[in-house]
Amino acid sequence: MSIWDYIATKTVSLCLAAMAGLYLSMVCYFCGIPVSLIGILLLSGMIVLLLCFIIGWRRTDRRLRMLRSRLDDLSEKYLIGETLERPRDAVELEYYLLMKEISRSAIGAVEQARTEKQDYCDYVESWVHEIKTPLTASSLILTNGADPTKLRRELRRADNLTENILTYAKLRTAEKDTQITLTDLRAVCDEAIREEMELLIAANISVSVDGEAAVYTDSKLLVSMIKQLLINCTKYCCGCQIQIALEMECLIFEDNGSGIPAHELNRVTERGFTGSAGRKYGGSTGMGLYIVSELCKKLNIGLEIVSEQQHFTRFTFRFPPVI
Repeated sequence: MSIWDYIATKTVSLCLAAMAGLYLSMVCYFCGIPVSLIGILLLSGMIVLLLCFIIGWRRTDRRLRMLRSRLDDLSEKYLIGETLERPRDAVELEYYLLMKEISRSAIGAVEQARTEKQDYCDYVESWVHEIKTPLTASSLILTNGADPTKLRRELRRADNLTENILTYAKLRTAEKDTQITLTDLRAVCDEAIREEMELLIAANISVSVDGEAAVYTDSKLLVSMIKQLLINCTKYCCGCQIQIALEMECLIFEDNGSGIPAHELNRVTERGFTGSAGRKYGGSTGMGLYIVSELCKKLNIGLEIVSEQQHFTRFTFRFPPVI
């Protein structure tokens, strides 16, 4: 900072000092103090004021140079707030505390972005390994005569995996992509079942849908959620029966499969949690129920999961009231 820039920041102080000097000069003059003495006093005051400004400028310039040097040495510039010394001046202390708060907020945002990036990379890596299974199976089917039914089944698995990773990628912008309309829940369930019919038949799973209901939600995302539950059943509950009950502002999805262990029930919607079933059957990224849970949050849908091992698992979706 040049001295002229510093003086420009002290314009108000200079004006007040000049007014005070003029006032004191007039008082001294009317009190009979010789003009020469008044001139000496004014000159002395100006010299003292100039020295104060020079000292203040030097201190400010030195602090700014030190901050620039620290900033140049930092590879992550947002950490500059953590390197500041706590000032004694009350006004500067307020600025210091504000700077600290902003710095810590920036650090938190950067760490969250890093975590999300790493989680996404981990998911993509596991997804690549998982999608190899249906692709390899499709290749073997084509080599061994190309059974259309088996080929469609493997292509459906690959399509489901692709849809999952696309949905996961859109989670952060789900609010912009959603289209809330009056949705027929039975039509949503029928569409999800129809799209997963090959996998359901292969897993010997029967599905029944009872009731009628209409709610305000995004039908496309809701289809994805129901499909994910159906896919989980084809993986972990072969031969089970699925009952979907539609009630006013509520959808209940229940299967009579092996259930979820009590100690895992609170973790099944965590990102990347595979649980004992995922480890037993393999080929799981642990992202299916996490995506369902996150979509429910985006759509303001209440999600309740109840399960009893060797008896049932029940997912209850509670939609916002239809006004």
